[in-house]
Amino acid sequence: MANILVVDDELGIRDLLSEILNDEGHNVELAENAAQAREARLRIRPDLVLLDIWMPDTDGVTLLKEWSASGLLNMPVIMMSGHATIDTAVDAIRIGAQAFLEKPITLQKLLKTVEQGLAREQVRQAAAAYQASQLPMGTAASAHAGASNGHDNSLQVSQSFDLDLPLRDARDAFEKAYFEFHLSNEGGSMTRVADKTGLERTHLYRKLKQLGVDLTKGKRAGA
Repeated sequence: MANILVVDDELGIRDLLSEILNDEGHNVELAENAAQAREARLRIRPDLVLLDIWMPDTDGVTLLKEWSASGLLNMPVIMMSGHATIDTAVDAIRIGAQAFLEKPITLQKLLKTVEQGLAREQVRQAAAAYQASQLPMGTAASAHAGASNGHDNSLQVSQSFDLDLPLRDARDAFEKAYFEFHLSNEGGSMTRVADKTGLERTHLYRKLKQLGVDLTKGKRAGA
């Protein structure tokens, strides 16, 4: 499933979250302080981080700022705390955290927040991949090089989508771009696109028709 880094100075919290997330099929790495979190962040490149705010050496908000300033905040981070104020939570979201969980954390809230975080990251990556496919070759190569050096180019990518649209229209615009990207990559093969996107062919056809996707575009690109 996903590589998840849990950063918390309380052994009981680490063990509980590890057990829950492992049961969901995720690979879990544990860190009890900021130093261990830095090392694990570079070693395993987590898909998502659960980060406690109050820690003895370096607090979670400070670590979040550090990752953001150094270009390492290219994964969803969910902050956790049982004592944080509203201002602290808002500050963490402003810096780049995706969500905030208040302790004690319920099973349902944890799983829902993690699922949403991973889903949003998949959307971001798909948007970045699509945008890169539309750039001139040299520009796309530069964007890829930036990403490989640890710099997140997703903020630039997201500007190609009109975020002022109503949610449904924005989602349709992204989904159209998403399917056009995969059609182009798979040379217009509906079978391969269905496999890639996890949709049945009948559902895929209906979806593409609904979005107004030009089915010949991918074939021409692959020709």
